Amino acid sequence: MGIGFQKYGLFSAAVLLISACFNQARRELGGLASSGCDLYQGSWVLDDSFPLYDTASCPFIDSEFNCQKYGRPDKQYLKYRWKPTGCDLPRFNAVDFLRRFKGKKIMFVGDSLSLNQWQSLICMLHAAVPQANYTLVNRQIFTLPDYGVSVILSRNEYLVDIVPEKIGRVLKLDSIEGGNAWKGVDMLIFNTWHWWIHTGSKQPWDYIEEGGNVYKDMDRLVAFEKGMTTWANWVDSNIDPASTKVFFQGISPTHYIGSEWNQARMNCNGQTQPVSGSTYPEGSPESAAVVKNVLSKMLKPVDLLDITTLSQLRKDGHPSAYGPDGAQGMDCSHWCLAGVPDTWNELLYASLLL
Repeated sequence: MGIGFQKYGLFSAAVLLISACFNQARRELGGLASSGCDLYQGSWVLDDSFPLYDTASCPFIDSEFNCQKYGRPDKQYLKYRWKPTGCDLPRFNAVDFLRRFKGKKIMFVGDSLSLNQWQSLICMLHAAVPQANYTLVNRQIFTLPDYGVSVILSRNEYLVDIVPEKIGRVLKLDSIEGGNAWKGVDMLIFNTWHWWIHTGSKQPWDYIEEGGNVYKDMDRLVAFEKGMTTWANWVDSNIDPASTKVFFQGISPTHYIGSEWNQARMNCNGQTQPVSGSTYPEGSPESAAVVKNVLSKMLKPVDLLDITTLSQLRKDGHPSAYGPDGAQGMDCSHWCLAGVPDTWNELLYASLLL
């Protein structure tokens, strides 16, 4: 009988702890909503309780994001927390997140920045329940069977279709047949932009087709807006907001040109601190304005994870020379994990509960 009571006491304590976490999250987010705080305006502050997980203990991080594995000597970049100007961003509560998505599917759709954020989220979840069973299929489908939660990656650099035809590979700005794979998912987080400006051998298409007309090339910002509009129309036609929550991950910046943050002849290599303050000297990229314009015209609700400015401030957050290819593969586009994408997921979590 004593053992039974002991087990019951431990169970009750666990229930009370989980309940306390839920109530704390509600209080934080309730205050956030009433304050009218803009989560995306603020600055980065040092916080010794960060990072949210140990890079070495997360088995899902690709080499291109694993800066510690490739010898990055500084670790202060791991210690920054995003601080909105008028409030505090609630700390990510993985147990609450898993409870809310029990029996559901979450899908990231986009390019390698979606991969960056997807790996960040599954590391954050794994760190919270390290003893839980998990499956990882083709490094794209992460499932926690005990919680019934699946976090899926769907690689699609343009969101619209690229189709092989007799003339070559055709980027079809008004076709989105690939969208069939996104149906029936409970939460979708979309992203696209970086591949729209690729040229030469990095460009995966030979022609652009739009409105029945074929072009050898097109102003890339114009093409991007046309592709985004096709995606928006797909969401408006195919998504039921009662069953599927949709986010668009804002434009993730690069840091190859130091003059953008007033350091001429520099790039992200050797950067160990964020840009101070709340504004980025170069201002917002034109692609971010395109995203906001397209979203503003949509019929169905889509939440923008407006991560552009806060990420622009993090010139120190990239792999730079600390990736598989060293200095020859200088990477000022992706982000180290742990790192900046963890904050994107904290903002995703906060947005879910507001």
